[in-house]
Amino acid sequence: MQTGNVTTPFGRRSVSLALVKRQTAVNEIEPGRTAEKWRVFRDASEARIELGLQDRSLAVLDALLSFYPENELRQDAQKIVFPSNAQLTLRAHGIAGATLRRHLAQLVNSGLIIRRDSANGKRFARKDDEGSVESAYGFDLSPLLARAGELAQMAQKVVAERAAFRRVKESLTICRRDVRKLISAAMEEGADGDWQHIEDVYVGIVGRIPRSPTRAQIDSLLEEMSILRDEVVNQLEVQEKDQNMSSNDAHIERHIQNSKPESFSEFEPGPEKEQGAKSSEKKRASSEPPKAFPLSVVLKACPQIFDYASGGVIENWRDFMSAAVVIRSALDISPSAYQHACEVMGPENAAIAVACMLERANLINSPGGYLRDLTRRSEQGEFSLGPMVMAQLRAHGHGLGKTG
Repeated sequence: MQTGNVTTPFGRRSVSLALVKRQTAVNEIEPGRTAEKWRVFRDASEARIELGLQDRSLAVLDALLSFYPENELRQDAQKIVFPSNAQLTLRAHGIAGATLRRHLAQLVNSGLIIRRDSANGKRFARKDDEGSVESAYGFDLSPLLARAGELAQMAQKVVAERAAFRRVKESLTICRRDVRKLISAAMEEGADGDWQHIEDVYVGIVGRIPRSPTRAQIDSLLEEMSILRDEVVNQLEVQEKDQNMSSNDAHIERHIQNSKPESFSEFEPGPEKEQGAKSSEKKRASSEPPKAFPLSVVLKACPQIFDYASGGVIENWRDFMSAAVVIRSALDISPSAYQHACEVMGPENAAIAVACMLERANLINSPGGYLRDLTRRSEQGEFSLGPMVMAQLRAHGHGLGKTG
């Protein structure tokens, strides 16, 4: 037997150091090791893309394994098969000769088989007087045994990635459905807000879903769609709180009107005091800051903020807001305007707004007045950061995939 030797291929086929290394690794298979050949084949099939193989390569490997008489690959057994090209062609479903040779070369290059060529390049076995194989020339299947554990791990990784990809696609489908139905409900029931603009953003995201998307594309689109869903939910929640507050005010007013005159005069607040209390309650409900976006998303949308961060590093929201204060000064926004924005929007969202303004600074004539206008619109429930952030994401090319 020659399975322990390092050999070179016959004819014009060259040898590489990688081929020598694979043959040496085969010699180091631990004694007593075994592997079920069809299980190893299934693992190699799962890891086909990782190994750089095509479907036809697997068909040829299947044919080679069919010439191995045992069901198990054993360390102490002869693992060289020596079928002719004609026999291989038949068991590989009539594959053409040139195609057969090309895929045999792929199996060798991927490290799944080794050529053990005779002096004249023929494949055969020489037996001793007792009928046992003394030496054989053909294709050595020992690498399949040596790499059985590695191939199993590769297959498990591929299966896990496929399952994760399926889950993220399902998440995108559900998120897409939620946004579509929430927008439709808001439009049909006449909810306040620029729902046509939000629908345009939704249609733009859906239009960028490729026919055969990658995991990275799906992750990016899911991130955008999730932001849009959060914005829609936030707007609807704010309106619901406003409606509940209005209903409570009406209920209290009816209760007061139905009370006895003496009770009314005893407990009635002054007109200015009552109006101020109602205004304060409504302001607190309508100006509740929406949820902040993931920091990673905002940094993708507003990369210029790194130039204003201490040491050029932003690791958390504290770093982000500190950089926003520097930007506020650079854009000549007054401290009072920024403070008011923080009170209405929340400090994180005010910092996001300033970072987005920095990205469009050349288009804004008066940053201070612009921020005050955003604050006023946010206070009245007419502004949300979602479209602003996503516009910057698109401007920097994040989440943009071709649909071909």
